[in-house]
Amino acid sequence: MGEREIRKEIMGGVRRVVTKVGSSLLVSLGAGLNKEFISRLAGELSGLKKRGVEIVMVTSGAIAAGMERLSLTKRPKTISELQAAAAVGQSSLMHIYEEAFALWGLKVAQVLITHDDMRDRRRYINARNTLRTLLDLGIIPIINENDSVVVEEIKFGDNDLLAALVTSLIDADLLLILTDTPGLCDGDPHAGGRLISVVKKVTKKVEAVAQGTRTEVGTGGMVSKVRAARLAARFGVPTVVAGCGDPNVLEGIFAGKPMGTLFLSEGQRLRGKKQWIGFTLRPKGGLILDKGAQEAIMKGGKSLLPMGVLAVEGNFGRGDAVSCLSLRKKEFARGLVNYDSHELSKIMRHQSSQIEKVLGYKYTDEVIHRDNMVIL
Repeated sequence: MGEREIRKEIMGGVRRVVTKVGSSLLVSLGAGLNKEFISRLAGELSGLKKRGVEIVMVTSGAIAAGMERLSLTKRPKTISELQAAAAVGQSSLMHIYEEAFALWGLKVAQVLITHDDMRDRRRYINARNTLRTLLDLGIIPIINENDSVVVEEIKFGDNDLLAALVTSLIDADLLLILTDTPGLCDGDPHAGGRLISVVKKVTKKVEAVAQGTRTEVGTGGMVSKVRAARLAARFGVPTVVAGCGDPNVLEGIFAGKPMGTLFLSEGQRLRGKKQWIGFTLRPKGGLILDKGAQEAIMKGGKSLLPMGVLAVEGNFGRGDAVSCLSLRKKEFARGLVNYDSHELSKIMRHQSSQIEKVLGYKYTDEVIHRDNMVIL
């Protein structure tokens, strides 16, 4: 199957898309928010919606918009200044979006999310339900990181990672990252670098090609976009990274034209709880397993028993996510543990029947049940 056919097949199956828009497109220092671009984008997205495609937007630009309103010509250095700029700019950004989409008869809703919201199961489900309800009502959710109250997220890079996580949150069919370059190129696109049309798998070589950049209004670069595409691919979701030089870029992409870089998805698509465990949670520690336990998990679909644990790494509690590591300490699976690190250090290398004798109590026979485990 040729590239055009692959693109057409993928785009023909898209019923829900996460569209991420970067600061470089939304804001120009000295000129403020780019209302012309936002209006054009609203028109293109309304066209997709008329075709039956549900749209969730992930936007950057709050800090940049705040910089404009505060007459700052350089990105603030301190966290408190960045948070203040985000607080000032968020309302301006949403007001422009509301006006732009209203011209097409569409309503939008502001949704502020932090990475902690994605890691906490209860908050994750609440966010998922809210977004699905908004989509059912025909409203376009516009998501941004809550930069005014968080610290770590501001350092991550231009919301690309958040956009990839949102594809998991809402079971999207496509991640579309719009930027100010044509896509992933084999060199500087301003110096003759050629567009790489399709990436089958994000490897270290592909990441090396994506040279990170920084601007006065954004924190991301092609590196963060490639990493977001890699994460979405692990969810089973393809990604298109494309520039907005063509005023009909979205129409062209959904028609299967070779616009931007298409990152293909990997393997079978996970959904729901297992997707959350495998790719949203950060492991709090690790368990080094023997070969027999590793084989039983990977080939037999078995749960992890204490006998198969050789060593415990890190300090974690019951219910936390931990990595299952090979003898060479390579992660091959991830799951939610039924015992904390202190308990596991006592019962490892023991039969399940001996847990109560060692600890004086027993929760379950399994260290990690197969229903709470994902093979990576």
